[in-house]
Amino acid sequence: MITISLCMIVKNEEKILARCLDSIADLVDEIIIVDTGSTDDTKKIAAGYTDRLYDFTWIGDFAAARNFAFSKAEMEYIYSADADEVLDGQNREAFRRLKETLLPEIDIVQMYYTNQLSFGTIYNFDRELRPKLFKRLRTFRWQGAIHEQVGLMPVIYDSEVEICHMPEDNHKDRDLAAFARMTQDGVRLDKRLHTIYARELFISGEDQDFVQAGPFFESACLDTERDVDEIKEASCVAARAARITGDITKFFKYAMKVTACDGCAEICCELGAYYVGIEDIDEAVVWYYNAAYETESILNVRCSGEIPLRGLAQCYRMLGDEAQAAEYERLAGERAAAGN
Repeated sequence: MITISLCMIVKNEEKILARCLDSIADLVDEIIIVDTGSTDDTKKIAAGYTDRLYDFTWIGDFAAARNFAFSKAEMEYIYSADADEVLDGQNREAFRRLKETLLPEIDIVQMYYTNQLSFGTIYNFDRELRPKLFKRLRTFRWQGAIHEQVGLMPVIYDSEVEICHMPEDNHKDRDLAAFARMTQDGVRLDKRLHTIYARELFISGEDQDFVQAGPFFESACLDTERDVDEIKEASCVAARAARITGDITKFFKYAMKVTACDGCAEICCELGAYYVGIEDIDEAVVWYYNAAYETESILNVRCSGEIPLRGLAQCYRMLGDEAQAAEYERLAGERAAAGN
C-alpha cells in the first residue's frame, strides 16, 4: 500500500475546511496545511487535524504556495486538495481501494472533478479528469533495447474517483483582479491563461471587468504569436468591451474578425444584443437564432443555449408574439436546468 501526504493551501476557509478534512483525513498518512494569511479561525480548525501547519506570506502566486506545501511532504505520493472539495462515501471507498492497489510505476493519478456547473466556475462542463495524486519522487529509467533513452513522460492513470466541488462562493472577483494586475504589469499570458481569462469574463464577468480587460485583448489580437483560437477569444472580449462603451466602429471591427474565422455563439449573442439595443428586432432574431442553433460556443456554453434562447424570447415579446416568446422561455429553462 502506498503512503500519501495531503497538501493544501488555505486562506479564510473556516466555513468549509472541516467538511473537506473530515472526508479525507483518515485516508492519508500525513496532512500538510499551508496558510496564506487567514484572519478567521482557519488555522485553529486546521490544528485540530494536524501539527504540520505552516505560514506562507502571500505573494500573489498560487504555484509558489503549492510548491512550498509540496516541499514539506514526506510520503510516497502527494494528494493536492482545495478546501471546497469533498469525497462522499462511495468515493472515499474508491480512494481507499486506489491507495491499496496503485502500482508503483504510476506517477500521476487523475480523478474526476465534478459539480462545476452549479457554481458559475470558469468551466463549461460538469465532470472532468484532473491530476490530483502525484508521486513525490520520480524514478527515471532507461527504455529501449537499442537507441535507448530515459523515459521522461509521466505514467498517468485515470481513476474513477470523483471529487465533488462545493465552493462557498464564486472566486471570479479574486481571479479577474489577479488577471487585471498581471496584464497591466505587462505579463504576457500563455495560451492556457489567455483562454481562462477570456472564459471567466464571459461566464461571470461584469461590464467593468470587460472594459478593464479590453486593451489587453485588443493587443492580443495583434500578437502574431497567438493562434487562430486565441485571436477569436480575444476578439470576443474586445467586441463585448466595445459594445459596452458604445464604440460601434471598434465593436464591428472585432465582431467581423470572429465571423471571418467561422464565427462562434458568443459573437452571435453580442450581435443579437447590439441589434436589440438599436431596436432592429428582426436582425437580432437572426443572430440569436444563429447562436442557439447554427454555431458553437468557445468560452461560455450558455452562449449557445440559455442566453440566446432568452434573447429570442425577448425579441418575440417585443414583436408582440407572446406564444413564441413563451416557447423560447420554456426552451431556455430546459437548457438552464441542464447546465447550458
